[in-house]
Amino acid sequence: MFNLTFEFKLKPTATQIEVFEHWLEQCRQVYNYALKKRKDWYNSRKCQINSCSIHSEYIISADTPRPTYSSQCKALTAYRKTSPAQQRASAQILQQTLRRLEKAFVSMWEIHHGFPRFKKQGALRSFSCPQLGTTFHQGNCFKLPVIGSIKFWQSRPIPQGAIVKQARAVRRSSGWYIMLNLQWDVSIPDSIPHGNPVGIDVGLTNFIANSNGILIKRTRLFAEAEPKLKLLQQRVTRKSIWSNNWTKAQQQVALLHEYVANCRKDWDRKLSHQICDDAGMVFVEDLNLVGLKAGRLGKQGLEAGFGQFFNILEQTCFKRGVYFQKVDAKKTSQICPNCLNETGKKEFSERTHSCHNCGCTTDRNVAAAQVVLKRGLAAVGHTACDARHEGKFIGIRAKQESPRL
Repeated sequence: MFNLTFEFKLKPTATQIEVFEHWLEQCRQVYNYALKKRKDWYNSRKCQINSCSIHSEYIISADTPRPTYSSQCKALTAYRKTSPAQQRASAQILQQTLRRLEKAFVSMWEIHHGFPRFKKQGALRSFSCPQLGTTFHQGNCFKLPVIGSIKFWQSRPIPQGAIVKQARAVRRSSGWYIMLNLQWDVSIPDSIPHGNPVGIDVGLTNFIANSNGILIKRTRLFAEAEPKLKLLQQRVTRKSIWSNNWTKAQQQVALLHEYVANCRKDWDRKLSHQICDDAGMVFVEDLNLVGLKAGRLGKQGLEAGFGQFFNILEQTCFKRGVYFQKVDAKKTSQICPNCLNETGKKEFSERTHSCHNCGCTTDRNVAAAQVVLKRGLAAVGHTACDARHEGKFIGIRAKQESPRL
């Protein structure tokens, strides 16, 4: 089975948008109430045995079980019978909100994420529909529970034989979107190492440098939009909170953020296809992106979006049959790609690699990309000599290009 996600833009009517907004508000209230019950239960277990707090203390019976997804679903079913507002929303959508809260606690326990927080008004922007009928897709319309048929922009066809397992409606500043989780009964063979190998090193001066000597400058989409963003945010601060003018000003800020994000994603996709045009194997660094954003150049690192680029590049390699692998990023800029001797730590202002042992001189990022290439070839059992023997190896050339946008 092969799972993939398709995204389409919806064309809801004013009545349907009102229903969507009502559902989001009900999901938010259910999420906050369930989170409060769990938080109260945990706080009641923090009291010391020999002393109590001076101000207040949570008093819950010792035999009260811990709130779980199943117990809170039962409580929700009982409460919906007395709440007309929640009866207008689908019960499955509200239950999926409780499942989202359960996943947040599992992530806190297993992946060490933070404690789940309450959702303020407007913070919850999506809801899920888990069970869809066989007539869910009818022409250019989707049939959702309770709300009925809703039109959408069919930007690409849905694969024949794919089953829609789940639909998630998302509210963004530019409109409403739907994300379909498709399950496709096809077998796709895994990519094997073949063809021309390419090592890629990422950085802030040059966004990427590959082992062939090609350098691509980093885009500054957010830096170019920052003056306009500053002006729009100043307008927001001058408005009364929750007024109509304040809402319109917030909408303009959100639209600018979405525009920058879409431009960055589009640039990453075009660049990833350009990399896969002449490559059979792509090797990148396995970077610690969490530590990178916490450094002195954290803002520039977040603007570059290395994590998103690696995910998009991996997806593009998968679709085009190119082998993709991450290698150890330790000391890639401190090792000579020619003699593999360690040359020592370089300053950030030092942009040229010069080895005192073999005399190799090249760009710093290109040298790191060549080290990444050698580590990747060693991981798959190939060598640079093997690739050169097949006629797939391209000699190092110092050439600066930009992606074909």
